[in-house]
Amino acid sequence: MRTRLLPLLIILMAAVLLALGVPLAVSLAGAQQQKVVVDRIDDTARFAALAQFVTDSPDGTTGAFENERLATLSSELRSYYEVYGIRSGVFYRTGVAMAHAPADWSLPTEGEVRDAFSEAKLSRRSHDPKQVWPWQRRNLVVASPVIRDGDVVAVVVTDSPTGQMRSRTLHGWLVIGAGEFAAMLLAVGAALRLTGWVLKPVRVLDATTHDIATGRLKSRVAAAGGPPELQRLARSFNEMADNVEDVLEQQRAFVADASHQLRNPLAALLLRIELLSFELPEGNKEIASVQAEGKRLAQVLDDLLDLALAEHTEADLKVTDIGELAAERVAAWAPTAAAKGVHLVGDCPPTTAWADPVALSSALDAVIDNAVKFTPEDETVEVSVASQGDTSTVVVTDRGPGLTDEELARVGDRFWRSGRHQNIKGSGLGLSISRALLAAGGGSIAYDRHEPHGLKVTVAVPRSAPTA
Repeated sequence: MRTRLLPLLIILMAAVLLALGVPLAVSLAGAQQQKVVVDRIDDTARFAALAQFVTDSPDGTTGAFENERLATLSSELRSYYEVYGIRSGVFYRTGVAMAHAPADWSLPTEGEVRDAFSEAKLSRRSHDPKQVWPWQRRNLVVASPVIRDGDVVAVVVTDSPTGQMRSRTLHGWLVIGAGEFAAMLLAVGAALRLTGWVLKPVRVLDATTHDIATGRLKSRVAAAGGPPELQRLARSFNEMADNVEDVLEQQRAFVADASHQLRNPLAALLLRIELLSFELPEGNKEIASVQAEGKRLAQVLDDLLDLALAEHTEADLKVTDIGELAAERVAAWAPTAAAKGVHLVGDCPPTTAWADPVALSSALDAVIDNAVKFTPEDETVEVSVASQGDTSTVVVTDRGPGLTDEELARVGDRFWRSGRHQNIKGSGLGLSISRALLAAGGGSIAYDRHEPHGLKVTVAVPRSAPTA
């Protein structure tokens, strides 16, 4: 969620900074140019004042007379060019130069200078030049009319280079960019803190939900700050988890108490049936059937009690040699397998993992018992231990009838037994107990087909230490 929320906030903040920075940069460039234009207007006005009193011929075609005022004007224009590098000149309406600097500069026949000159002849100052950006190598042209007795007799034109102005504008833009970059970094830092503050309770809630989903029902959402709405959600979640845990605890207690309380009456009933069998003819089929059903019911009650305890007991995890433990279970079940005519073999190299030895032993007993029980005579049951990444596995394969896809989807459910195996002794709770024991320690059990026929059961336990 943070990876989706953070880019959105950054894009919005970048858009705001751009919306502020771009107009500021444009305004700065405009202000720099306007400052230069105002200076050029002042300069042209001063030169126009000097040129206004220069005596010239009546028709303006023979140039200005060499008098003191013309010399002063020419000197001012030369000094202006030498100091500032700005070309300037005073031109009669016909385009003939009254005075200009540098000496090789003249009024062009077309272009910005000519347009400004033509505009000033209409008795008004030339329009402000177009905006010059830092990447444009253009000059600023300003023209002002020289008016005498209400008539325009000449025009003052300045043609200013813009290198310094563009440098100042670029420097200002760099300052604005640095400020924008610093503001962006500050905004990103604020966004990180804000998203962290908002999403921390969500992450804690997600982790706690995962813990509860994987069997750690005592997990609760710790106080993690954040918005009041998320804090209220965390409290509500904890209340819900408490209620769910109470309900499950009541169910476990009921199953355990019911199983325990029924065992004594059932034991007494079986004893009476046993005594009754002494008074009936030997080999009576009905009494033998009643005794078998009674024993089966006693086994179901024992398994129910074991299941209730397995779901309630916390795993005692420790570093365990899975290979050694599996080899012990293979050796323990070897006589039973041999008595049935089944070959039980094991490939159990030393492999360590985090597991509850008692719970893992019980799970392997249930799996190996099923494999031996359903494997025909002269067939083989194989037990192999291996390590795969973060898990260690114990794989038990048999060559029995196996299960269909529909049966594989249901195997491990409580009290479920395949319709083909109803006559084989069992309660249908053994694998359920194994799954509960393994889940308490972070392990798992999976079922698959074993080619060409049979069942493959994989018991997996983690190799890394459990997280708190």
